[in-house]
Amino acid sequence: MCIRKQGVARTDDASLAISRRQFVAAAGGGALALATADAATQPAPAPISPSRRLIDTNVSLFRWPFRRLPCDETPRLVDKLQTAGVGCAWAGSLEGLFHKDLRSANARLAVECRQAGQVKLIPFGSINPKLPGWQEDLRVCVEEHKMPGVRLHPNYHGYRLDEPAFAEVMSLATERRLVVQIVMHMEDERMMHPLIRVEPVKINPLAALLPRWKQTPVVLVNALNVLSSDQVAELLAANNVYAEIAMLEGIGGLDRLLTTAPHSQILFGSHAPLYYFESAALKLEESTLGAAARNAICFGNAKRLVPLPGDNA
Repeated sequence: MCIRKQGVARTDDASLAISRRQFVAAAGGGALALATADAATQPAPAPISPSRRLIDTNVSLFRWPFRRLPCDETPRLVDKLQTAGVGCAWAGSLEGLFHKDLRSANARLAVECRQAGQVKLIPFGSINPKLPGWQEDLRVCVEEHKMPGVRLHPNYHGYRLDEPAFAEVMSLATERRLVVQIVMHMEDERMMHPLIRVEPVKINPLAALLPRWKQTPVVLVNALNVLSSDQVAELLAANNVYAEIAMLEGIGGLDRLLTTAPHSQILFGSHAPLYYFESAALKLEESTLGAAARNAICFGNAKRLVPLPGDNA
């Protein structure tokens, strides 16, 4: 299994048989070998029905401009997701952070998603309210590409959440009944190019603004390692706010999160290909979730926000 730590990948085949929680418990007293052997004898899990496959709400397509990434080609990413039991993924565009012609970037995203194959990729267009004609970009996303949501990068695009530009995006998204993803940051600062140092989005104004858009689902992306538990609880107190788990840190992190956040507002996300998919999957594996919470996080909450065609489960 590939494990990400401070931007470094490490391959450890033995870890396939045990979870991180089991490893910590077994590390003392030389019990690791016994735990590994015991886990290896367990029967393979039953196949996941199509209606109950993972929905990954945080993947990105195309190239990150500062380094090559595993699975930064869509066919390879789709193969990874399919092997991991993902049936659907919400996909943004890495081009959307840096390109000025977002209409073309969003069009490429829509085409790439249609051609994905075995995993249904749902495109979330990039909108930059600092660019002229962004309202038309949003219209094209909805009317021509049939996108159910948009992905915002306020820190890369240079605006704050308390600026009129953000309010206008939210108002149009509300009119269009869109899901709005606000990406807090993209990578650990230690991985950033020295000439491109981008601070996380300052989220503080959002709680006071949310009552203006009660009907608009807002998904906080890559947020759980920069927000305190109090901030998460305050934001999720608004029933239309959700958070995905890609950057949730620490052993037992998901269990801790659910002591202050309802499972009905937590989504599965991997941040692939910038992060290894296995890192997000391990968060589920090591948790002690009951069936209702696990199903909600893995697919139920996402399907409620973006229903899948023909899926009545």
